[in-house]
This record gives sequence, structure tokens and C-alpha cells, in this order.
Amino acid sequence: MMKAGVLFSGGKDSCLALFLAGKEHEIACLITIFSENKESYMFHTPNIELTKLQAEALNLPILIKETKGEKEKELIDLKLAIKEAKEKYKIEGIITGALYSNYQADRIKKICIELGLQCFNPLWHINQIEELKELVKLNFKVIISGVFAYPFTKDFLGKIIDEKVIEKLKKFQKEYEINPAGEGGEIETTVLDAPMFNKKIKILESETKYKDNAGIFNKKSEN
Repeated sequence: MMKAGVLFSGGKDSCLALFLAGKEHEIACLITIFSENKESYMFHTPNIELTKLQAEALNLPILIKETKGEKEKELIDLKLAIKEAKEKYKIEGIITGALYSNYQADRIKKICIELGLQCFNPLWHINQIEELKELVKLNFKVIISGVFAYPFTKDFLGKIIDEKVIEKLKKFQKEYEINPAGEGGEIETTVLDAPMFNKKIKILESETKYKDNAGIFNKKSEN
């Protein structure tokens, strides 16, 4: 068993990776990056503020670091955050929710090597449709918080990923060659409930912004 920190965005991938890693390792903390750049190459941005509530639901400490989100320079901020987590929580490794992105996985692995930490990617090369089905099977409540590609329409924003939505994503994969789990940046997600949460997150007020096949679902208030 290893004491680990989780790179945590609050989306489906980091939450599922945490759930799986928690069966074998001690999760000591969450590490979250708030990026000013909404098109960051490395970091999830829609509803990132909800990670604070998710940390409460998980009963885990969260270490938050801000970055301007400039390509490659944002990695310096990530390294500083991981270094701080190592010193503060005595972690021995990092858990990530990486699926297929070599860009992200390689850079995180390099940082871990430099800091003397192990790096684990529990979801690496998982079939994307199977991942979505596993989330539903495990009773994760996941909403689509961003869409950024054709043929996604505004009505996808705020939708809970269920079997019906998965079938639509499978269809889009076949007809338009999109990544159904959003590995190409087609969608972003936010987790409102999961097996390891001690309370659900409820969105009381929200707003959607959508134009030219791209949009976001933003929480305005929550509890």
C-alpha cells in the first residue's frame, strides 16, 4: 500500500481513478489546479470550484494552486503543487485520471520522476464506452459540464450520463469519430455523487452558454 495524492479535477476520470486507487492505496490528499486559461492543455476548467465541495464529500484535504494556464509554463505550477503535497502529506505517489493523452501522462510522469514519486494511471487505455458504462454501474452521478465539438447541441449541457446518453455517444463515435469519453476535448464532466462521497452535491441554480457547437454548464449556486 502506498500513500498517494490524486490529481483531481472533479470530473469523471479523476473521480473514477480515485475510487479504483483507493482500493489498494491510502489516498492522503487531492491536488487541484485552477487555471485562468479556459483552454488549458493540461487542466479541466468547467465548475472547477466544485472540487472544494467534492473534497468535503470525500472527507479529504485539498491542495489548490492557481496557474495562468500558459502552455508548458503551467507545468511549473503543477510541479510546485505536487512538491508541496509531498512535503505536507508525505505522499509517495500520484494518481491520475489519464486515459489516452500521452501529452498529459508523459509530463506528469516526468514531474513525478523529478520529485522521486511513483505515478499511477488506473484508467490508462481503458475502452471509453466501457468506462462510461462502469460509471453508471457504480452509481456515479456525472453531468456533462462542457461540449466543444460538432454534433453536440445545447441540450447536452447539464445532462446526467446514463445508458441513453451513452448510446448517443456511441452513435457519435461511429458517425463522427468523436471520443465518447471526451479524450479529444469533446466533452467535460462534473461528478455530483459517487460511491465514496458521504454527501451528494446539488446544483440549485445554473446557467448555460452555447455558441457554434461549444458551450458550458456553470453552477451559480450549490449545496
